[in-house]
Amino acid sequence: MKKVTMQEIADSLNVSRVSVWKVFNNYPGVSEQLQNSIMTRAKEMGYFKAGQTSINDKESLSSFDEEEPLTVSVVVSRPESSLFWMNIIHQIAKELDKSNINLMYTYLPSKYTADYTLPASLTSKTTQGMIVLNVYDSDLLTMLNNLTIPKVFLDMVTSLSIESIRGDLFLLEGKSSIEKITDSIIQKGRTEIGFIGDIQYAKTNQNRYEGYLAAMAKNKITVKKEFCLTSEIGIYTYAEEINAFLSQLPKMPQAFVCTSDYVAHFLLRYLEEHNYKVPKDVAVSGYDGSTEYPGIAGNLTTVQVKTKELGKRLVKQLLYRMEVTDSPYEVTYLHSNIIWGKSTDF
Repeated sequence: MKKVTMQEIADSLNVSRVSVWKVFNNYPGVSEQLQNSIMTRAKEMGYFKAGQTSINDKESLSSFDEEEPLTVSVVVSRPESSLFWMNIIHQIAKELDKSNINLMYTYLPSKYTADYTLPASLTSKTTQGMIVLNVYDSDLLTMLNNLTIPKVFLDMVTSLSIESIRGDLFLLEGKSSIEKITDSIIQKGRTEIGFIGDIQYAKTNQNRYEGYLAAMAKNKITVKKEFCLTSEIGIYTYAEEINAFLSQLPKMPQAFVCTSDYVAHFLLRYLEEHNYKVPKDVAVSGYDGSTEYPGIAGNLTTVQVKTKELGKRLVKQLLYRMEVTDSPYEVTYLHSNIIWGKSTDF
């Protein structure tokens, strides 16, 4: 006899497998009417042994229901992800475990090539949902976006419009916080302020650059392009490219606003090696609230991202998306607090 699956029951009712799984595992979130429809259809299709009257009647369960639990994939680029990303992934794993959902890592390359195809785990029905982290190649993101799997993205490349995204999108709000940091530097008397960060890499980078520009415009200060490194930066050549940019400057500006703590730590290292004092000579700010780079924690003015809460929020949204697949897609901006450090205390 052919094995009857939860997916087949779900397809026959035009509902998600998540709904069927919840009913069979006594999880809340499914209406009584849908519960009854699922149980009736399951019996009609022979999912249970004859005579079974309740899903709790474990002794009468047929072998047909011996399926793997739901599986969610965390799709990431580059397995050597930083502590920032690993903290988010760790929290995602903990939250999924609470719902008895399997977590599967799916690694994508950092760059698309013509012969690349997505892993079978994503293109078959073995994965019921996915959370996409630190994937910043437009071609790879387009391939993921075209999948029918319920999905949640954390950040997105600037080349893809928000309207084209077929999933829920979370963005770390940066425009207002970076505008406040930049404005604070200006109010203390410094007007020669540069910006470092690849603004085509991610929408969050672009938003932070917009915050920098907004503060400069608000204070009627002309942005000096020679103080700004906003072009593409190679994933593995940040140190070299930032050093090259700084080395060719005719003079060092009074401050730099950086798109991330990762960028800021390369800048701080260069300044130290070339005998510049922070913040006496050059003020520096970042974004992320990272603790993994030497000399940054407690010293760098930055924007704190609470990775634990972020991981929880991503899972909560995905579970909702898996349940209500036809609900309008959502774009959520997460606001974080500024941490004022010594790096801008001049």
